[in-house]
Amino acid sequence: MELEPKRAGFAPERLARITDHLSRNYIETGKIAGCQTLVARHGHLAYFKSMGMMDRERKRPMADDTTFRLYSMTKPITSVALMALYEQGHFQLNDPVARFIPEWREHQVWVSGEGVGMQTAAPARPMTMRHVLSHQGGLTYGATNHPVDRAYREVGVARGAGETLAGFVQKLAKVPLRYTPGERWMYSFSTDVCGYLVEAISGKRFDHYLREVILDPLGMADTAFWVAPKNAGRFAANYERKPDKTLKLIDDPERSAYLKEPTFFSGGGGLTGTTADYFRFCEMLRRGGELDGARILGPRTVELMHMNHLSGGKDLTQMAYGDFSETAYEGVGFGLGFAMSLGQVEIGALGAGDYYWGGAASTIFWVDPKEDLSVIFMTQLMPSGTFNFRGQLRNIIYSAIVD
Repeated sequence: MELEPKRAGFAPERLARITDHLSRNYIETGKIAGCQTLVARHGHLAYFKSMGMMDRERKRPMADDTTFRLYSMTKPITSVALMALYEQGHFQLNDPVARFIPEWREHQVWVSGEGVGMQTAAPARPMTMRHVLSHQGGLTYGATNHPVDRAYREVGVARGAGETLAGFVQKLAKVPLRYTPGERWMYSFSTDVCGYLVEAISGKRFDHYLREVILDPLGMADTAFWVAPKNAGRFAANYERKPDKTLKLIDDPERSAYLKEPTFFSGGGGLTGTTADYFRFCEMLRRGGELDGARILGPRTVELMHMNHLSGGKDLTQMAYGDFSETAYEGVGFGLGFAMSLGQVEIGALGAGDYYWGGAASTIFWVDPKEDLSVIFMTQLMPSGTFNFRGQLRNIIYSAIVD
């Protein structure tokens, strides 16, 4: 696509600040190996640039068709997949999850203690489909020293090789909930459960359903749970920032587990893909659920998904347990698969009414219906909270809009 910044309502010289900022502060300093940024407005591509290296060890430059680990940017795709079944009348948002996972009817909530001395109680309300779509169901990521998280590890709740979605939810039936559903928000395995729910409701393997209902209709041919041999040469390396602020290779693209088909199709973090593919997903959302004649969702469903579903209309500062997430909390709500900015004053930044998410390797995207804007930033640096790429790019991008 041809770059049309003026037609998109941007001052080109102001939008070009993205290049200078990323080059001067991140590429030249070696804080990241490389990155890719895309900005589009009114459907016109205003900015797209590949910078630095996709594989520093082999001196391979970042290419326009580089494949990235999407990690938690898989979550919005999974949420859309489940909501496509909602549109067909298979469930209501307030239906209990146990309708589709009967073993979860006996879920208890942690009260105190641990191990054999753990005290639990029946939840005040069941976990619903709304709760599992919005991380309000009482699940966790099992990563802390809290007694509930230790229980996750004791029964082997994990997304590793050899696991399946069905086996995963069966293990989750054996551990207590961290809190009563609807009372708090906690980033969790919820979206992996959404992937299982897609399987249970549709009767199709999750990856096959995604391909049939979302990826193929949108032309997202390079998005998958594994990198096919023909595309292996386009797969980026993944890095970690060490205490001395240098980069450490943590997933070699020529030896990565992503080079073979997994047994566990993680709706919470398993996909790989290109910026161009994810742009098609974002454009579908921006256009109210349709792109190039392929309708994935109705416009009212898309709107429902990026409303704030936190209990009482609160923000994450009032609802969240823990600080592990892909978003700041102040002035931020959460819907059915997306976080959203509740106001410019509340978040202390330009642009309000956008909805978004990110991934563990510092990837981010957002869609802004008010400005008719889509933005994607790709790199491969863990952990994701190392640098505030989203905040910095917001300042540059919104201040470059001049129409």
